[in-house]
Amino acid sequence: MEPRLKLWLERNGRIVMSEYRLRLLALVAETGSLAEAAERMGLSYRRAWGKIKELERNLDLPLVESAAGGVGGGHTTITAEGRDLLRRFAEFQTQAEAAVNAAYERAFTRDRLQGAGNS
Repeated sequence: MEPRLKLWLERNGRIVMSEYRLRLLALVAETGSLAEAAERMGLSYRRAWGKIKELERNLDLPLVESAAGGVGGGHTTITAEGRDLLRRFAEFQTQAEAAVNAAYERAFTRDRLQGAGNS
């Protein structure tokens, strides 16, 4: 057995960050391309762009900046606000997972499980 945790953040009942969206934004940051990030996640460009725009609306923050294609093609970069959000959510996720793992160890250690069977 091992614990699993799925995290997301909401603002006024609307999602502003999740593991899925974190991955999309991180891939945009890594590749410099929303099209490449979408392809790597198995998403259409339209769906990926919609997710980014949804986050920007829900946060009221710009997360990406895009330049139109040309001879060398276009590119998409993450804004400073977007990089900060990625960093903070990743840190939050790491701390939450550590807390869940510690709680799991306290609740389901071998000694506790063996003791439960003797009742």
